[in-house]
Amino acid sequence: MTDAAVLLPEAKFAEPDLTATGERRARVPLMALRTLWINTGSLCNITCRNCYIESSPENDRLAYITRGEAATYLDEIARDRLPVTEIGFTGGEPFMNPEILEMLGDALERGFSVLVLTNAMQPMLRPRIRDGLSALRDVHGNRLTLRVSLDHYSKALHEEERGPQTFDKTLEGIDWLAQEGFSIALAGRTCWGESEADERAGYGALIEARGWPVDAHDPASLVLFPEMDEKADVPEITESCWSILGKTPSDVMCASSRMVVKRKGAEAPVVLPCTLLPYDPAFEMGTSLAEAARADGGMFDRGAVKLCHPHCAKFCVLGGGSCSA
Repeated sequence: MTDAAVLLPEAKFAEPDLTATGERRARVPLMALRTLWINTGSLCNITCRNCYIESSPENDRLAYITRGEAATYLDEIARDRLPVTEIGFTGGEPFMNPEILEMLGDALERGFSVLVLTNAMQPMLRPRIRDGLSALRDVHGNRLTLRVSLDHYSKALHEEERGPQTFDKTLEGIDWLAQEGFSIALAGRTCWGESEADERAGYGALIEARGWPVDAHDPASLVLFPEMDEKADVPEITESCWSILGKTPSDVMCASSRMVVKRKGAEAPVVLPCTLLPYDPAFEMGTSLAEAARADGGMFDRGAVKLCHPHCAKFCVLGGGSCSA
């Protein structure tokens, strides 16, 4: 007889259905699609030390999505009466996409709340972008929120991640957003060895000094993301982990969100489970939201996502991270 042990994967996250120890891998069904993320392209104006999706001035693996391509998904949401309430725009740096203002306007005009993830630096502060954002704010008010990446409240640690001369420029962008009355949130990181209470207190002091309309003690207003390292050893999530951790599949980001990306050279965008897995073709769910809901085989089980990536464990399940508002 064949020894069952030799049928087990040799490494963690190597097999979609079973963990390296042969236990049934956890999976997350789509409870209800609430947030659709649109990746505007992987190009960015800066290179960070540990960017979640390796954005940089040279990385164009994800092409600029067009207004028409994004509108196709907004049309599908309306046609199929999907329960989406929020459209998120991420990158790269979204304000480098030449059609970003038009895409924001299309989503807002259809009644969605819109969340833009930005570093609030030069691409956002160009006169055309500032004028366009102000016009959208005048019409749509707080349904447009800009979440600014401020990795730490100190210049030294923020620039350890983002590079020299980035801290003051980011503060300048947040100052402008605050002065102009935009809805603002901040996103930091938890890799600095501080307690959450100390980190929020540090942000709170900066926020008060600058007069920003951000509550440092509100997890939605100041989001603190867990650090991710694909080379780090992280545990796999099994079906039994839910009860052990006191969590349910509905707590995980992919229970309520999907992301659209357009790969360089591709004819059309594709749907992925979340914002953190933009490059692995194994996680492609189809070209439409309807196809994604039926995706089967490989990493998916009739639209349910098998948690077969270190980010699933580190960021989402164990870290409790979510990119949505």
